[in-house]
Amino acid sequence: MKLLFDQNLSFKLCRKLADLFPDSTQARLVGLDRADDSVVWDYAKANAFVIVSQDSEMFDLSGLRGHPPKLIWLRCGNQKTSFIEKLLRDHHAHILAFEQHPTAGCLELY
Repeated sequence: MKLLFDQNLSFKLCRKLADLFPDSTQARLVGLDRADDSVVWDYAKANAFVIVSQDSEMFDLSGLRGHPPKLIWLRCGNQKTSFIEKLLRDHHAHILAFEQHPTAGCLELY
């Protein structure tokens, strides 16, 4: 599984989580740092990414457009990169199950 971290999450997560989520990237690294959410959504869909975001607008897109792409919605507020890394590591098994679930489109993590 490869993740696409949105503009508000650190690009450092790609390296820090490479052992669990190889080939992940961040919006800025693929030229989407100023793109609106629908462009990021389309990029993720075209390139088989799961979006990771803290943005409620991404959740709204998920409801409107369905999946793919799937969305991991971080509901923990603004946190340090180390906190986000730990959250994703702690929920690795849930994330893998979510990816395989045929009807689940959004996974909320707290």
